[in-house]
Amino acid sequence: MPGSVETRHVETLHVETLHVETPRVKTLLAAMTLEEKIGQLTMASGEMVGGRLGVTPSVAEAIAAGHVGSLLNLWGPLSVREVQRLALERSRLKIPLFFSFDVLHGHRTVFPIPLGEAAAFSPDLWERTARAAAREAARDGISLSYAPMLDLARDPRWGRMAEGPGEDPWVGSRFAEAKVRGFQGDDLATAGGVAATAKHMGAYGAVTAGRDYASIDISERSLRELHLPAFKAAVDAGVAAVMAAFPDIAGVPATGNARLLRDILRGEWGFDGIVVSDYGAVAELVAHGVAADIAEAAALALKAGVDIDMTSKAYPLGLPVALARGLVSMDEIDAAVSRVLRFKERLGLFEDPYRGLADGAGTVAPVEPPLDRDLAREAARRSIVLLTNDGVLPLAREAGRIALIGPFAAAASEMLGPWTGAGHAAESITIADGLSAALPEAAISVVAGVSIDGPDGAGIAKAVETARLADAVVLCLGEAADMSGEAASRARVDLPGCQRELAEAVLALGKPVVAVLFSGRPLILPWLVARAAAVVAAWFPGHEAGHAVADVLTGAFNPVGRLPLSWPYDVGQIPIFYAERPTGRPVDAANRYTSKYLDVPTTPQFPFGHGLSYTRFTLGEPRPTSPVMKRGDQIFVEVEVTNEGQVAGEETLFLFIHDVVASIARPVLELKDVAKISLLPGASGTARLALTGEALTFPGLDLAPAFEAGDIALFVGVSADRAHLRRTTIRLIDP
Repeated sequence: MPGSVETRHVETLHVETLHVETPRVKTLLAAMTLEEKIGQLTMASGEMVGGRLGVTPSVAEAIAAGHVGSLLNLWGPLSVREVQRLALERSRLKIPLFFSFDVLHGHRTVFPIPLGEAAAFSPDLWERTARAAAREAARDGISLSYAPMLDLARDPRWGRMAEGPGEDPWVGSRFAEAKVRGFQGDDLATAGGVAATAKHMGAYGAVTAGRDYASIDISERSLRELHLPAFKAAVDAGVAAVMAAFPDIAGVPATGNARLLRDILRGEWGFDGIVVSDYGAVAELVAHGVAADIAEAAALALKAGVDIDMTSKAYPLGLPVALARGLVSMDEIDAAVSRVLRFKERLGLFEDPYRGLADGAGTVAPVEPPLDRDLAREAARRSIVLLTNDGVLPLAREAGRIALIGPFAAAASEMLGPWTGAGHAAESITIADGLSAALPEAAISVVAGVSIDGPDGAGIAKAVETARLADAVVLCLGEAADMSGEAASRARVDLPGCQRELAEAVLALGKPVVAVLFSGRPLILPWLVARAAAVVAAWFPGHEAGHAVADVLTGAFNPVGRLPLSWPYDVGQIPIFYAERPTGRPVDAANRYTSKYLDVPTTPQFPFGHGLSYTRFTLGEPRPTSPVMKRGDQIFVEVEVTNEGQVAGEETLFLFIHDVVASIARPVLELKDVAKISLLPGASGTARLALTGEALTFPGLDLAPAFEAGDIALFVGVSADRAHLRRTTIRLIDP
């Protein structure tokens, strides 16, 4: 019957192996049954069994039969050794398993969420926190981390914005490089490193209306210019694994998208690592409507280049049927198995299947080292962004009476945010703990007032009375940790529950109010920004939250965080980002028929790069080291910076460009470099920002890289606020 499963056509693709097989891989392939080959492509999940992490009897049997090649969500020396022994002692070919986990912003030690850490604009910090997380994860038997998440995000309704580096492809690329270096080190077989996974390849951050798992419909130009550069940077940095995204792009789900995973990732970029599906995503190809049954789903994913089926069982159930129907070939299965086996070789698993966890005979887990609190505190305080300040901050050490109010004032578990790995909330430093330690002479009263999202406002009266008796109020507000991350889209990105009612009541007292916001996205609160004496974006800072926030509030640390995204003024502006393309009718307040809203501004509440300091910097005019550039050149843009304030501080400078006339209309601003400079009070110094000719190429009319002669406007400043950028011009020549 036409259209039936039997006659449905799945395109046969030529599979090329990028590497010559090693002798071990050749030997294993020759010895393996079909079921054992598919087993290497099958990932199962650990579970709580008998009160501790392990595997169910059915998974244990599958491992012993050689029908599982890797495990998700199982960690800890005892658990890993026990399960690895099943593969090594009971399976026929004794191929070791690898163990994977979402080590997204720390493992035992939880660092700030990635969006918060991106605000530090520090590749060195990004690399160090990944290295620390890798060491802890490796001690727990993890060999593959599902990080970094590199999805460019410009819609704060999407909860997974919390997991990535923000709105800019240049920042995302630097974040990718740093995290891959940090996780993997120089040699994956060396103790203390884990394989990194660049996820989720596609354009996951562009889901319709910010709704998780929804469809994506963007142009090839947007895909190439915005969403793929960070993944290309990760591949160039040697990332070991790539994860496909859940959604479809223009009707083709990423899990079955051969154009994306095979042609671009493997073909154009030369990626030779493994591609992993997201959780259950292969079987979901049926629900997407591109596969009639599990066999077709398995065939689509395998032919697209997905090597490992994460937990959906589509490969063990569907590939034998697909092979019998002629939907896949044994060569295609062998190619995927070879990549998985080479990955295990790269991890050193055949030489040391326990990866430093002794010989597998131990029964006592090693003592866990203490948390890396120094690095966690450094990362957290460098991620905090001072959004506004009328002079109330820093708090004086003789602050007197402080009312610490709000549901986040003493909320240890909320400080960790989503994807807390193996971290324990009980080890978090609360804001109350941190502020009390920083201001031992102050009288600090702590009142929650309301819960995070509950309807009961009965505690507001007590909070108001406490604030009335205080000299200053620190108001700790935000969204719950589980309101960010996967499956946490929000149509209204404001304060949940009765928090606004609490804040309005406290603000009405006329006291100096410092609002500290905890969230995995920008919260749209123009009313609070207008009335609070200071507003601080703390994100979810991790285990050292309390100390880090106290360091910033008291001036023990001069804030350096800068926004890695545009902070909306109103939900109706979303998506909002600085790198818009020019319009033929730019905003003109005097002309109705220009690109603007009737009811709200077109500008964000805070621009990309915004962040205040407790000192004041002034910038000189930018000076390019050459007025002309060719494609292979590099020049520098130098700027004199002076600290005119009374305390030492660090300034962050951004170099933007605009291609004035091009064959394709270019964004009004494109970020090309970031520099930091630290200066003592009254001191001056020169910041240098780099610009390469290669960075001035763009996808041309045919989407091939284009380098076009003409004028390039250079802009230097402390944010993407065009009204305050310093400008100069260079000329590109193409001899």
